[in-house]
Amino acid sequence: MCASARIRPPETAEIGIFGGTGNYDPNIFEDAKWIKIYTPYGPPSDLVLVGWVKGRKVAFIPRHGRNHTIPPFKVNYRANVWAMKSLGVKRIISPAAVGSLQPEFIKPYQFVVCDQFFDRTSNRRSMSFYEGGVTGHVPFADPVCPELRRLVLDTAREVLPDVVVHPTPEEEEKKTSFTYVCIEGPRFSTRAESLFYKKMGFSVVGMTAISEAYLAREAEICFINISLVTDTDVYGLMPVTAERVARSMRENVKNVNKLIYELIPRIPEERSCSCGTVLDYSLY
Repeated sequence: MCASARIRPPETAEIGIFGGTGNYDPNIFEDAKWIKIYTPYGPPSDLVLVGWVKGRKVAFIPRHGRNHTIPPFKVNYRANVWAMKSLGVKRIISPAAVGSLQPEFIKPYQFVVCDQFFDRTSNRRSMSFYEGGVTGHVPFADPVCPELRRLVLDTAREVLPDVVVHPTPEEEEKKTSFTYVCIEGPRFSTRAESLFYKKMGFSVVGMTAISEAYLAREAEICFINISLVTDTDVYGLMPVTAERVARSMRENVKNVNKLIYELIPRIPEERSCSCGTVLDYSLY
């Protein structure tokens, strides 16, 4: 980030959460309050909920607004990430609904902790904080924080023993990669598009993660996406519809909140990854 917020928020937080479809008001917080944050990029998606989770200060932003009024391509991703940065957030956890592109082995109600993203958006002009003057070219070959990813996988296997979380230990042993392809939205894919993504070997399809991941990298914030599989895209017995996504997310909210609740206290205060120093060698 090449500037600082003009108005400092009245609160601070060390961990951030972006809530997605069906997950707008997490009940894992204590002593929480909604606050307004001003950013150079306009307002975030909603007020920011700041409170305590197991002794750690956490901030929460519902990316589509609490009433799901903001479509994916209209989300003010820069304002959302800037708001987190201005609060002092160093890690962002981002659960989101996705469709399975490999329904033979990635099933609805399973979780996928992807290690790669593929960008198929076309109309987003808010993918960077750099708009001229000083320019940053940040490395993005490995788009998620390896430290956070390890913690998410280990915690999920312990606290959600009945939920399949990819990569499984067997998939990790084979070094199986999982890719989230991000489409523009709000429409779902055509059959031809979905078949293309499937043949390319992509794992899941969603509409939000690439923007959040890249901006978090520019802001030197660790980022991890937790993909919650709600449907089988155009395939199988659970093809995607808005009603299917919303219902599946409502049923999955308890699991993802349990995972995040147990994950937060395990996150070390000091970072051992390189996410917090990328601008040291990215500015020109």
